[in-house]
Amino acid sequence: MTTERDTVTGVEQAAGIEVKPVAGHIGAEITGVDLASAPDDAVVAAIRAAVLRWKVVFFRGQRLDHAGHVAFARRFGKPVVLRKRGTASPPDVPEVETTADRLELGGRFGMEHDEWLQRRRHTLLRGWHCDHGARIDPPAATILRAETVPPYGGDTTWSNLAAVYAGLSAPVRAFVDGLRAEHRLGVGYQPRPGDDSYLRHLLDHQVASEHPLVRVHPETGERVLFVNGYYLEQITDVSRPESRAILDMLLEQAVRPEYTVRFRWEPGSVAFWDNRATIHLAPSDNTHLDVPRIMHRVMLTGDVPVGVDGRPSQPVTGTEPGRW
Repeated sequence: MTTERDTVTGVEQAAGIEVKPVAGHIGAEITGVDLASAPDDAVVAAIRAAVLRWKVVFFRGQRLDHAGHVAFARRFGKPVVLRKRGTASPPDVPEVETTADRLELGGRFGMEHDEWLQRRRHTLLRGWHCDHGARIDPPAATILRAETVPPYGGDTTWSNLAAVYAGLSAPVRAFVDGLRAEHRLGVGYQPRPGDDSYLRHLLDHQVASEHPLVRVHPETGERVLFVNGYYLEQITDVSRPESRAILDMLLEQAVRPEYTVRFRWEPGSVAFWDNRATIHLAPSDNTHLDVPRIMHRVMLTGDVPVGVDGRPSQPVTGTEPGRW
């Protein structure tokens, strides 16, 4: 595949598509492709290369339905089939999860959605996450498409964790290379006074894994700072106060603006990101708007992370490779 790159604008052309970077370390917009029209192998290869290079790529004006969404995802891997989805997800397409389902969760546990969200994301860093990071094998990638979005608000932000790692000073990189940490579902949730059915749900359905704090990307070989604010519980073999200080420092580095890109959604927009090398922040500035935000996602199955020392992640509870 021949690739041409404009050294001034950074725009690349390959297989008839154009890849235009939108931020210094992460994010590119791809034009010249209709995702619903079964792109050929050369286009698929160009898109894969762009995802690996820019960590998240964006398409606009796409006309994907559920079946087309899944068909496109299959060109890049095996879609995840979740055992449980909410009622907003299409019952006849098990690979698609509709994110409007999330609005149901608080009500299922006796809370208004705003209260439930506040108890889960009570700090900025708590909101940053990779998808299903507490699993032993988090998804390799996520493909999210917008059906209905508010006229303003509702943006998503991503951070490039490979660039974050590279941006650490050499002594800090050497220090974190050998550390491991527990990632657990529900970390930091603030329980309600008295009976809390959501807390009981978390305890009854716990998922946790011990992952390397720095993972080696299985395709690019890059070292990736494997941190997030949503699942990360504690650094293994480090005291809780020390762990908290180290994780806060690393998370603050991970969300520095220069490592991030923010995307303004439109109906028909699609974002395709490498879940192994990014964390993202879902919006919280649209919850007060009386406008629906309906998104559909397909995730691709991933592998067990491996650290710099060659040691793979280990399951702690509620998770095993390939079992969703």
